[in-house]
Amino acid sequence: MIETSGLTRRFGPLTAVAGLDLRVAPGELYGFLGPNGAGKTTTLRMLAGLLRPHAGRIRLAGIDPAEEPRRARSRTGFVPDTPPLYEHLTGRQHLGLVASLYGVPPAARDARAVDLLEAFGLAERADELIKGYSHGMRKKLHLAAVLLTRPRVLLLDEPTTGLDPRSARVLKDLLQEFCDRGGTVLLSTHLLDTAERICHRVGILDHGRLLAEGEVGALLAGGAHGTLEDVFLRLTGEGSETSHAGPGPG
Repeated sequence: MIETSGLTRRFGPLTAVAGLDLRVAPGELYGFLGPNGAGKTTTLRMLAGLLRPHAGRIRLAGIDPAEEPRRARSRTGFVPDTPPLYEHLTGRQHLGLVASLYGVPPAARDARAVDLLEAFGLAERADELIKGYSHGMRKKLHLAAVLLTRPRVLLLDEPTTGLDPRSARVLKDLLQEFCDRGGTVLLSTHLLDTAERICHRVGILDHGRLLAEGEVGALLAGGAHGTLEDVFLRLTGEGSETSHAGPGPG
């Protein structure tokens, strides 16, 4: 469902992503891990069509975004760390606008919107202007808007940042349901314990290169380490003094 071959992106003399080969299957929740500046966000932005690769190929749900960008975007939902929202709309109006742009039928739109607003605890604030929403509320609204369009591929950059524990749990449940229906999720996170619990496979990225990937259990067994954090620190060369901080976004 997500395929890259030789994916490369440079910023001046810096190579942010270096020849990345990635395969994520239908129904899979794949965790993308790495320290600050590892290339995670750059990769997600290329997959979402917001950055053009300098080399390599991408296929999303069988579509090459370079050849059919509109078709690829119609099947892809991207949730950045800082969500873009129309602040002078209400939450409900924003969902309606996004649904219209993606061609969601009105009957399906209204029913899904009600369910998602309830699930994320936004129903009571749905008719207030977004400019009065907290960061966490904005993140939840954007997640709801993306899920409303029923994409086949979800690209999530630090999706639990700013979410309260209840909303984070709701998101995890929704992602599992999404994968159970055959959807595919590529999730960037610095929360290693979260990745260990919910991801089917993880990939560890550093300096734009994939250092290791596989099922969490296989990575732990292969490295004879007790936790995913141990494996991460060994592969990325992080010192023991940072072992409780975890990697940040990058």
